[in-house]
Formats: sequence, C-alpha cells, structure tokens
Amino acid sequence: MSRTIWILGDQLTRQHSGLALGDSRKDQVIMIESRSRASHLSYHKVKLAMGFAAMRHFADELRQSGWTVDYHELSQTPDFLSALKLHLSSKKPTGFVMMEPNNFFEREDIGKIVKKIGVEISFTPPVQFLRSREDFSAWATGKKRLLMEPHYRDMRRRLGILVDNAGEPEGGSWNLDTENRKTFSDWKRAGKPQPEVAAPFGHDNITQQVIADVEKWFPNAPGHAASLWLPVTRTQALQWLDHFIHHRIGNFGAFEDIMVADQPHLFHSVLSAPINIGLLSPLECVEAAVKAWTDGKAPLNSVEGFVRQIIGWREFVNGVYWLKMPEYAHSNSLEATRALPDFFYSGQTDMKCLRTVLKETRETAYNHHIQRLMILGNFFLLAGIDPAQALRWFSEMYVDAEEWVMAANVLGMSLHADGGFIATKPYAASAAYIAKMSNYCEGCHYRPTVKSGPAACPYNLLYWDFYNRHSKRFASNPRTSMMVNSWLKRPESDRRIVTTEAAGFLKSLENR
Repeated sequence: MSRTIWILGDQLTRQHSGLALGDSRKDQVIMIESRSRASHLSYHKVKLAMGFAAMRHFADELRQSGWTVDYHELSQTPDFLSALKLHLSSKKPTGFVMMEPNNFFEREDIGKIVKKIGVEISFTPPVQFLRSREDFSAWATGKKRLLMEPHYRDMRRRLGILVDNAGEPEGGSWNLDTENRKTFSDWKRAGKPQPEVAAPFGHDNITQQVIADVEKWFPNAPGHAASLWLPVTRTQALQWLDHFIHHRIGNFGAFEDIMVADQPHLFHSVLSAPINIGLLSPLECVEAAVKAWTDGKAPLNSVEGFVRQIIGWREFVNGVYWLKMPEYAHSNSLEATRALPDFFYSGQTDMKCLRTVLKETRETAYNHHIQRLMILGNFFLLAGIDPAQALRWFSEMYVDAEEWVMAANVLGMSLHADGGFIATKPYAASAAYIAKMSNYCEGCHYRPTVKSGPAACPYNLLYWDFYNRHSKRFASNPRTSMMVNSWLKRPESDRRIVTTEAAGFLKSLENR
C-alpha cells in the first residue's frame, strides 16, 4: 500500500516535511505543471521558465535518490485535476500527502480538487519559514498595529542571530539603518564601486526544453523565456549565494538604497526567488552572511541589513498574510480606484525613472526593493491606482512573486491600503528623493526641482496632490502632519496650480 506525496512548484526543498514522513521504497511523488494555474495571471516568462525548470531538475534529483516520480509536463495535462485523475487510475495510491501550501488560495483550491476526486489528503507542516503561522498569530494577538521591528528583535533572540550571550545585539544596536543610507552621490565619491559579475548559468537540455515549452504555451506572456538568468537547481543556488557572500555583501548595506541605471542588481543578493521556491533555506542564507561577519569578511551594517530582510521582513510579511487573509487581499483604505496605465506593460513613458525601472522589469522580471517601493509603489500610491490592479501587476511581473509575499508588500507597505496596519506612514516621496538616490533624473524630460509647469516632475505634483486629497486622514499622524501642515500653509493660488496640473497629468494616464 503506497501513498503519493504531492509536491508543489514552490516547495522544492529536500527538507520537505512530506518527503521526511514518506518511504521511497513504497511511496511515490507526483509533480504537476498546470497550464491552468500558470495562466491564472499573465506571468512573466522568466518566472514561468525558472519555476518549471527548477521543478524538472528537482524531480530528477528525487529520482536519483531513489524516489519514483510521476511528473506531468505542460504538454501532458492541462490542470491539477486532470493529472490527479490519471495518477489515481494508474498508480492507485491509498491517499495523498502534501506539505501545507505557502499561499492561501492554493490551500483552498486544493481542498476543492481533493473533494472532486474523492481521496484523502494529509497535510504536513510547512518548512520554508522560521516562524510558524500559529506562533506569529499568538505574537500578534491583542495588537491593533503590527510593526516589523519588535518582531525582528524577537526573531534575532529566538534564533541567536547577531546577539551576544545576554541576548543583546552585536555592535550595541538592533538597527544599523543609519549606516545603510548612502546616496547616489556617496556612491560616486566612493569611486562608483561595482561587484564582480557572476558567471551566467548555462541552459542544459532540461532548461532549454522548458524555455521552448513556455514560449509555446504562453506566447502572449510578458518577457522572453530564454532570458532566464537565475539558478534552477540546488547546486546553482548555492553558487549564487556564495557569489553574494564573497563579492557583494561587503557593500550591500551602505548602498542598498541607491538606484543606478544599467546596474539593476548592484550589491543586492537577488536570493528571494531561489529561497521562495525552496532551493535555498532562509536560515542557511542568514548563517552564511553572519559567518562572513565573524570571519572578518563583511561589515556588521551590511550583514545586519541582509539579516533584517530575511528573518525580519520576509517572516513578518508571511505572518501578516496568514493572519489577515482572505480579507487582506481586498484592502483599499485610501479608496483608490484609478486604472493601471498601459505603460506599466509597454514601458513607454517620458518619466525616465519609470522607463528605466520598467525596462529592467520587462527584461529580467526583477527590480530591487527600493525600485519597487520608491519608484513603482510610490507612483501607484500617489496616482491613486486601484490596489487590486497594482497587486496583480506586481504578481505577474516578478520572478520572486508569490501571493504571500506580494500581499503585504504591495497593499501594506507600498500602497498603505491596509490603513497603516503594518506601516506607520505612507511611503510617499517627491522627486527630491529619486534625485538624491539615483541617476534617473539625468536627461529626463522632467526636472526634479521644478514644482509646477510643463517641466515639473509628476512626482512633485502627485506628492502634494496626494496630501491634499488625504489631508484629514494624515493631519493627525505624527509622521505626516508636517507635510499636511506645509501644504495647507501654502497660498491657495499655489495649491490650485498644483492640484490642477496634477489632475491634468492623471487624466493623461487614461490614454497611456
């Protein structure tokens, strides 16, 4: 009597709790490339290619270690249900075992599918996060607002990461952000340091076939499958991590917030995608970074900044997601309803910052976190773009996009759509921030220092128009009251010019 362990495409870890309970001598594995699931949104081809290539390589690794794998490629079955029916008729398992899905909608959909085929399924605990959903819920109980910082400190102490024997932070401070805010000018003064470029991964026969399959089955999806540039095996992912630790982490902290045209990664790790699908564990990435510090090969500010992203923010947004779903997906506290402009898919805009970032998105399915927050998310926020449409775009376009990570990042952090549940203020910024942290303004059609008129940067117009529209909401917030008061103190004639020009720009978006 055998059971079938169903492994999803973002659960490609040998620490899979279902595999741990199984017996390769009698149990079997099923893995399914669902055309229906992959068409749920118009996902970037790089995302699809990475996911399916990683799945096929993982299946091969399981076979080499003695597992029987019933693998359904794109051309074989259109959806989960069809594949499972074929599996049941040919393999006749006594039941299914699955590690808890990482996304809420998958948990619901799988429950419906299992009912249709009339078999039992047992769920095992998820292993790709360091804090369980239940533990996070207990920590959050009674709190009207959740902040990442206390969660992060708690995680550092629990895991013994960058803390001394007394549980206090190494270096004397929990947060080294003040050392991690170098500007674009600081980078230039430092000689424009750039990391050694990692050698590209070759596309073996498996990956080449995946690229052909993605182009065949998803011809209208954005991007090009052959542009796949990220690791698709455990071995490649470890090489990717090693390259970050040896060549980029040293300058990561200082320059993590700057944006440089033609340098889409700079010192960022770009580890989110392999971590999210299971090729790497979050803890091994953190431990590698901490070892670089203890070995004297990386400064504390860089290592702390990286650790904060993994055990702080990543764990936090996952906890918020499972705490607040499914209602969280419909958050829209600012009542934003504007349609997403077409140029977010075409990249055709006079705003050089958006044009530059969107070009990188279309080509690589990646931007680093400041580009996402302060260029893209900032525009969505200031322009009043419908949060559901913004969330859809982010989910479609990024190789590391999963519903659990995008929900809180987009709706909570970028758009303040959750009413400030996870952010004490909206992340709104004028052109001054972009000019300070990037070289995007050089040669732009607009000028970052111009506040109104044809040359005025739209971020300046939209910034003040945003606080005009939401003045009552943010006047009492200690972190935004100064901006509101500054706006209200301006002469009425000046305010009328700004709001009129902002309205004109927003109207123009309807045809772009």
